[in-house]
Amino acid sequence: MSNLRSPLSQVKGHGSAKEGTSHFWIQRLTAIAMIPLVLWLAFSVASLPGMSQVDIRNWLSAPFTAVMMITLLLSGFYHAKLGLQMVIEDYVGNHGLRTIAVIASTMLCVFLAILGVFSVMRIAFTA
Repeated sequence: MSNLRSPLSQVKGHGSAKEGTSHFWIQRLTAIAMIPLVLWLAFSVASLPGMSQVDIRNWLSAPFTAVMMITLLLSGFYHAKLGLQMVIEDYVGNHGLRTIAVIASTMLCVFLAILGVFSVMRIAFTA
């Protein structure tokens, strides 16, 4: 039986999903956003008078510090999710395994981000 569809209609829906460019830019933007956040974290921790648990808990319980730490956690795990997805899509050949790996890495990044935000909020609100 012959196919009456045109060559264009046969390939429509196959090929580029036009998501590569936005994925690329979002990953670059999260990387750029993390530069000042990581520098802030490094200088803030280095300027602590002592490295005792009490000092770090008091430092992290400050509202500005907690918000900055949550921002760092969210942007860092989102950046990691995007990077892991790109690596998996580029190097895992089996479609089913690739789908499972992308879903698993996304769920892991979401879980770790939620855990990190919960931990910061717990310290900030109970200190």
